[in-house]
Amino acid sequence: MKKGGRSVLLGALFLMATSAIGPGFITQTGQFTYQMGASFAFAILISILIDIAVQLNVWRIIGVTGRKAQDLSNDVLPGLGIFLAILVALGGFVFNVGNVAGGGLGFNAMLGMDPTVGGIITAVLAILVFLSKKAGAALDKIVVVLGVIMIFATAYVAIVSNPPVGEALKNTILPETVDFAVITTLVGGTVGGYITYAGAHRMIDAGVKGPEYVKDIATSSVTGVIVTGLMRFLLFLAILGVVASGAEFAKESSIAAQAFGIAAGEIGTRLFGLILWGAAISSVIGAAYTSVSFITSEKTSITVKNALTVAFIVASTLVFVLVGKTPATLLIVAGAVNGLILPVGLAALLIVATFKGKKLLRGYKYPLWLLIAGWLSWILTVYLGIMSLGGIAKLWQG
Repeated sequence: MKKGGRSVLLGALFLMATSAIGPGFITQTGQFTYQMGASFAFAILISILIDIAVQLNVWRIIGVTGRKAQDLSNDVLPGLGIFLAILVALGGFVFNVGNVAGGGLGFNAMLGMDPTVGGIITAVLAILVFLSKKAGAALDKIVVVLGVIMIFATAYVAIVSNPPVGEALKNTILPETVDFAVITTLVGGTVGGYITYAGAHRMIDAGVKGPEYVKDIATSSVTGVIVTGLMRFLLFLAILGVVASGAEFAKESSIAAQAFGIAAGEIGTRLFGLILWGAAISSVIGAAYTSVSFITSEKTSITVKNALTVAFIVASTLVFVLVGKTPATLLIVAGAVNGLILPVGLAALLIVATFKGKKLLRGYKYPLWLLIAGWLSWILTVYLGIMSLGGIAKLWQG
């Protein structure tokens, strides 16, 4: 593959990975490590394997056909793509308010800055990416840089906290406790909502598509999941070292933030702020880019796409400034919406590969083992979707 194609795929896989590594990702990892200890390692491993099965299918089908998820969904059932696009844009917008808020909290922990001001600065920096004359290249580079910074900063704290690595590795294969609900939560957080399509849509937007790229597409999709898993495991080790030491945690504060502070003092707190901010701004970029990719087409000019992406970020920032945080009710609704996106979208893509291969896959013979893995993963996504709708049911009861 030519250098330009490799850089596009590198940017696409890091867009997927950094979109998954958002403020919620950090909060979840801290909470589950505190609750489960070393056994959480097994949940991380299983979630990575499921994520790989999902992304291998999503990237390959979108990449080989050269068409976005909403267009393929419309081929399966007229109007389904529009429905999927609405779900992605709605869920992406609500969670983007939380991403901007996370950027503000990151600046607060890193520099002591007012969270509202920090959130606005985060949004402005994200907007500048899309105002660039070479927005695509800038996007590819910045998500790679942010991903590398977050991984190295977390690795430093993971070393300093002195976690029981042997126990963690043992529990990766032979866990003392297994919590299926935790595993499904991790899967929903790393390949749920817009995240599922972030990298694949970026890839074909940049012109990497067709059966001739199938090996590179497969490698990139798996690498993206592994990058996310590596970040999760390093974060887990950093927090586990503090949990295993028997340190006391304040329930009302972030477990991850406290763990970094306990492990590495003032430097740890600042590094946590840097990681949280990096996770937030990369998720702002990923959510905005992917949401807009669902409400535009190949005929839409790059100028219009970038303008819509900027408007998306501005609108979510205004909600953050006016409300201060994402309203709990909106988060519950958005969580249910995200829970529906994966089973609906993945089913449409798998139907394309299973029944419409000759027409849409350009003569490419889709691997049977991958289809089976995809449909088995889909069953889990249906369960995830049903569980997410429980939040809506509680709202009605309340």
